[in-house]
Amino acid sequence: MIDEIRQDLEPYGATLVAVSKTKSNEQIMSLYDEGQRIFGENRVQELTSKYEALPKDIKWHLIGHLQKNKVKYIAPFVSMIHSVDSMELAQVIDAQAHKHQRSIDVLMQVKIAQEETKYGIAQDDLIPMLKSCQAMNNITVRGLMGMASFTEDEAQVRSEFDSLKVLFGQCQQEISNDTVVFD
Repeated sequence: MIDEIRQDLEPYGATLVAVSKTKSNEQIMSLYDEGQRIFGENRVQELTSKYEALPKDIKWHLIGHLQKNKVKYIAPFVSMIHSVDSMELAQVIDAQAHKHQRSIDVLMQVKIAQEETKYGIAQDDLIPMLKSCQAMNNITVRGLMGMASFTEDEAQVRSEFDSLKVLFGQCQQEISNDTVVFD
């Protein structure tokens, strides 16, 4: 099953991240035995617990909101953080990665939803923030992430993701070095 999904994603250059939140170690190992090696968790405590208990070749992604004071717990091992929503958080990740002599891949979470409850960098602040990130040595910005509004209005959701795609194109044109890589 995993191989079929990867084949379906291949034309898009997409990576399969199995969201393992609320799943048992046994359930995760079932996918692991099928060849899946990238798993996503949305809570730091659950992520660290699973990291300790499961094979060390798993690439762990933090896919939920991350508080600055919790970065230290995942910095030694996390492969990617999908939810960098402020300059302060980027700086903490960079500092913690430096302490562990490694680099951490991140996605910048942009606020595309019209809901007040969603986190993210304001669209107008994104490029200046990315330019500031170019001076950081221990994070690599790999792309953007956005959470659309929770609505059944498909046109609104499509419009929000279209705005993220436009921003991504602007970032590709304006910013590119070893720290900010939009490929």
